Amino acid sequence: MRKNNYLSIAAILLSMALASAAQTAAQSWVPTRNVEIIHGSAPGGSNDKRAREIEKALAETKVIPTSMTVVSKSGGGGNISMAYANQHPADGHFLLLGGSTMISNHIIGASKMNYTDFTPIASLTNDYIVFAVNTASPLKTGKDLIERLKTNPQSLSIGFASAFGNSRHIGAGMLMRAVGGNPRDLKTVVFKGSAEAISALLGGHIDVAILGAINSVVHLGGGRMRVLAAATPRRFGGALAHVPTWKELGIDVVSGSWGGVFGPRNLAPAQITFWEDVMRQLSQNTGWKADLEKNYWLEDFAVGAQFKKELEKDYADTRKVLVDVGLAK
Repeated sequence: MRKNNYLSIAAILLSMALASAAQTAAQSWVPTRNVEIIHGSAPGGSNDKRAREIEKALAETKVIPTSMTVVSKSGGGGNISMAYANQHPADGHFLLLGGSTMISNHIIGASKMNYTDFTPIASLTNDYIVFAVNTASPLKTGKDLIERLKTNPQSLSIGFASAFGNSRHIGAGMLMRAVGGNPRDLKTVVFKGSAEAISALLGGHIDVAILGAINSVVHLGGGRMRVLAAATPRRFGGALAHVPTWKELGIDVVSGSWGGVFGPRNLAPAQITFWEDVMRQLSQNTGWKADLEKNYWLEDFAVGAQFKKELEKDYADTRKVLVDVGLAK
């Protein structure tokens, strides 16, 4: 009888040990082979640059026990990169660098995939936009631009890259709505890239260019471009420290292209936890912070429930603007 009791106790202890081991395994995960950081830009593009900055910072911190490679899957408005990432469901060795276009493209029908088709890991940065003019322009301040949009928006041609419905177009629509106008009255011109938009601005072919902050900085020293206002929550530093935000000018407009990290669909909780912790460490890395400052990217860090809440809000806010400009129903 006592022997059977001993056997029963041993069986219970073994069962408990196995359950504990299984639980520990479920709660911990680390990569065991090369990690791919996937993005949808051409090599040298903004997302490629951001992905390589992430790879460099993580390599320096040595928080990843394996190698990492940046993989460019450009084309299709980001659809190719998203499709590639989701060919690897539940695999934490693949990360997708996503952003605002994941939302806007879904709303306007350019993509069947939405951010909900992936596993949100972390929001990292925001590439906020600025409104610039040629220094010969009669528009000297942000308030001048506001008054012109109120009285005669069709007298201004506003250019940006590289597609209708992107963050620059959304920023223009938000500004027009904020000053009491109809966003559909905007006279917009789309260019293949920011370099073309800048050339058109400096050549006097358009009146206003909406740019990522870093694209404007190089032209300020030459005295040919003037930045009227930034659609940021706070002022930039460096060469743009003198530029007021729209909020400072009494206009509640904040708009940019956020960049975040997603996993393929169906990542396990342990994989999500691992990558969230890695991104927290990345956000505190001094080299990464220096890269943000150098590129005029503002930190926009969020993980978990906060990131999901921000995605839901961004989808709703973006939809409102795209309805206003006539690109969504």
